[in-house]
Amino acid sequence: MCCLVAIFSLVFPRITLVLVWLLDKPFIDQAYANMALPLLGLIFLPLTTLAYAWAHTFEAGPSSGAGIIVILIAVLLDLGAYGGGVSSRRQPARR
Repeated sequence: MCCLVAIFSLVFPRITLVLVWLLDKPFIDQAYANMALPLLGLIFLPLTTLAYAWAHTFEAGPSSGAGIIVILIAVLLDLGAYGGGVSSRRQPARR
């Protein structure tokens, strides 16, 4: 079950973040002091928001070695999703 949630979060991070917030509210509340940061994360960096909540809840903290690696990978995936659309628009259409 946990693997399905992980795969679903990679494919649909915004939907997963909303479902986690609705179904498992302490998971998000433990990681963030107020709801402003998760709401901004929902809009701009949803996978990073989930990764930080996971690192804060299940690891020794977000400053542990595994926590930092997971958060950095999530940031790269989030930014890569934005950057991939920009690079595809720059290439001219092939005939």
